Amino acid sequence: MRVLIAHILGAAALLLSPVLHGQHNTAIAESRTAQRLEAIRDQPPALRAFLLRMPKGGDLHMHLSGAVYAETFIQNAAEDNLCADPVKLVFLPNVGTTRSLPPKPVCAEGTVPAAEALTNQKLYDALIDSFSMRSFQPTPGISGHDQFFATFGRFSGISKTHLGEWVDEVATRAATQNEQYLEIMHTPSFDIAARAAKDFPPLTAGSDYVALRDQLLKAGLKDNISKDRDELDHMEARRNELEHCGTPQATPACAVKVRYLFQVLRAFAPSTVLAQTVLGFELASVDPRVVGLNYVQPEDSLASMSQYTEEMRSLQALRPLYPKVHLSLHAGELAPGLVPPEGLRSHIREAVDIAGAERIGHGVDIASELHSAQTLQQMHDRNILLELNITSNDTILGIRGPNSPLSLYRAFGVPFAISTDDEGVSRIDITNEYLRGVQDQHLTYADLKASARASLEHSFLPGDTLNTTPNSYTTLRAGCSPAHTSSTCDVFLKTSERAAAQLELERRFQTFEAEVAER
Repeated sequence: MRVLIAHILGAAALLLSPVLHGQHNTAIAESRTAQRLEAIRDQPPALRAFLLRMPKGGDLHMHLSGAVYAETFIQNAAEDNLCADPVKLVFLPNVGTTRSLPPKPVCAEGTVPAAEALTNQKLYDALIDSFSMRSFQPTPGISGHDQFFATFGRFSGISKTHLGEWVDEVATRAATQNEQYLEIMHTPSFDIAARAAKDFPPLTAGSDYVALRDQLLKAGLKDNISKDRDELDHMEARRNELEHCGTPQATPACAVKVRYLFQVLRAFAPSTVLAQTVLGFELASVDPRVVGLNYVQPEDSLASMSQYTEEMRSLQALRPLYPKVHLSLHAGELAPGLVPPEGLRSHIREAVDIAGAERIGHGVDIASELHSAQTLQQMHDRNILLELNITSNDTILGIRGPNSPLSLYRAFGVPFAISTDDEGVSRIDITNEYLRGVQDQHLTYADLKASARASLEHSFLPGDTLNTTPNSYTTLRAGCSPAHTSSTCDVFLKTSERAAAQLELERRFQTFEAEVAER
């Protein structure tokens, strides 16, 4: 009997040895990759080259217009026959066009065709500086916060026909940095919805948001949905055309999956904010490309500060009507001195407790909140992710290095994912943010890897997770291995875009780490 058992165990060992050998090699490669990062931690050029190739999963916090570089806007404005004010450094509509072919803009006195910037280096540079944080230095009365948010109004007016080009730009940039997924915030047209809400009474704590939503629907808000879906269709078609998707000439950007968050402009009149919110919920309910909502615009503005709690209550009332629509919220994008101390006391808590946010963007003022420990524990218990925007937190709020609250979130086990916010305005990319994570926040390779994995774990892609335990990436579903998938796993992957993306990320990590280990 002992001889028989020995034979059985020996046979089992032979069968398992390739699997165990593969796992051993993978662990060694991961360890060597982590050691390599530590060896170059204080060598920024080598570190950037390393991080550029590292798989990064997705970017969950990026605004489309803020992600586009100023050079693109100048080219777009020239094509649209816009004018430029060489003093105020803004784009303006023309007052007419010539009868020539092609037509040229007729500009108001004191302005010039935007196309002149393409042959005038001084104007070109000045516009880039105006539309971004490049070369910006704070002066009395003008802070980084002021410059950052002012840029958006300066390049507005560009035709929506360029939206697909913008998506192509950010997807192409993502592909070059080994990203797989972008969750892009974008504000579709909401003019019909706003008109439907124009006669609403002031919104207060006693407002019946469900009844107001029904009024909006009866007033024609749904007509806005088809308009917005057409806009998305044109965006996607143009992007696919530029990237040659579905053809032998397809660019790597085609492999970058893109979904959208309906971006609600929170600083508008309360009735308009509500109309946008209902429109966003309705659109996300019928169009799988729109996976959720987010509220944007400066959180410290008069409108945002005075309406914040009521906006959270409206979300609390409406969300049960749209159970499949996700919610990520900018909350706590504030710092001492930007608003009175009282303004720092509760925004993150209200986003979590009242609105039920699934992710929190920025979350900078958590240490100033009255019940910060309870909120952090809730975020851990409810598995709510922090979207970490290192550069914009620095630029907008002056929060950097040890002043970042990241260590506080991590102490409570709150998951985080590194994101870019507005890479065009900030003149960065996600590799820059990973680099700052290492240098400013002292993150290790394991930390960066967890961030990349969390970006897909907490994405709003449909389907169950690949992991058996939330935020624990050591045990995947049975039969789902980066090297081989069982028939059962293959069936599961067809039901879950999220899990399929996660497995692809694990494959990319194995490839990357094997390459690093061989060097």
